[in-house]
Amino acid sequence: MVARAAVAGAASEGELITRKVFGPEVKTGPYKHPAAMTELDNGDLYLVYYGGAGEYATDTNVYGSRLKGGAGQAWTAPKVIAHDPFRSVGNGVIWQAPDGLVWLFYVVRFGDVWSTSRIQAKVSTDRAETWSDAFPLVLDEGMMVRNRPIVLSNGNYLLPIYRETGQDTEQVGPDSTSLFLMYDVKTKKWTQTGRIASRIGNIQPAVVELSPSHLIAYCRRGGGYGPTKDGFLVRAESRDGGMTWSKGEDSAFPNPNAAVEFLKLKSGSLVLVYNDSMSGRTPLAVAMSADGDKSYPFRRNLADGKNDYAYPIGFQARDGRIHIVYTSDRRSVINHAIFDEAWITQGNAGK
Repeated sequence: MVARAAVAGAASEGELITRKVFGPEVKTGPYKHPAAMTELDNGDLYLVYYGGAGEYATDTNVYGSRLKGGAGQAWTAPKVIAHDPFRSVGNGVIWQAPDGLVWLFYVVRFGDVWSTSRIQAKVSTDRAETWSDAFPLVLDEGMMVRNRPIVLSNGNYLLPIYRETGQDTEQVGPDSTSLFLMYDVKTKKWTQTGRIASRIGNIQPAVVELSPSHLIAYCRRGGGYGPTKDGFLVRAESRDGGMTWSKGEDSAFPNPNAAVEFLKLKSGSLVLVYNDSMSGRTPLAVAMSADGDKSYPFRRNLADGKNDYAYPIGFQARDGRIHIVYTSDRRSVINHAIFDEAWITQGNAGK
């Protein structure tokens, strides 16, 4: 069974469209989380997620689905694109590079907790129709991937990754660190960068390049999941193209130990998508800066109410509209939101 989807070009200026992509009716297991999406160079949208019985189930797969032309009436039925017969897989990230190669990054968990994970990848030369064999990207224990790469001003790619520590499923270790893989387009080699250290640890960085060599990252905080009065997104800067990073400091944005998205738009504006709470994954908010991360006068809720809106990830499409996918309903529903800058600025300035 396939789910109905929003027509990508149907949103008017200043309008938000949100549709369910997949939910319990799609029989890939009750767990559908997290999701990631990219726009292919032929106009298709391609979405991935990992499904199975639950977060720590051993029989999980990364699934892929396509919305043809970005404006079709239905997503194709999900099909398995990554599987390990002995271990759990998860955290699929899909991205098409400027040379047309489509990359699938994902995690393989070798033990009972995420801190035993490694990162693997596959590539496709035919717009995600077929895939290469899996190959290891990082073999260090505890390494994971969550967000899409960005293309730097020198043409190289920067892939956000992180090392998670600890053996507690309800606690992110204080020495957990965000870092990046730098891909040299000439040598075709990935190299690890320096790490972002912070007060209680941090993971799942999202990054933008403000200007050549000057980068800013926002990261999910470490610690536990209970209510707190000092849980904030962690912010760090690089002045050498992402190779080394400042110490991660608490930002002004609350964080309930949940993922964040950070995008640089074609206009130069910056968009931060985060859970505006220290105690729960609601609401899911969008904030925008037009002055290079100095201030965020416009904020709107993308989703709110009694639910859990988690793991936003997105991109700005060629038509200028912003696409964000996120999960809800205890990680059983994948949602797709489409909006533009005008929708954000219609929010209450100075909130």
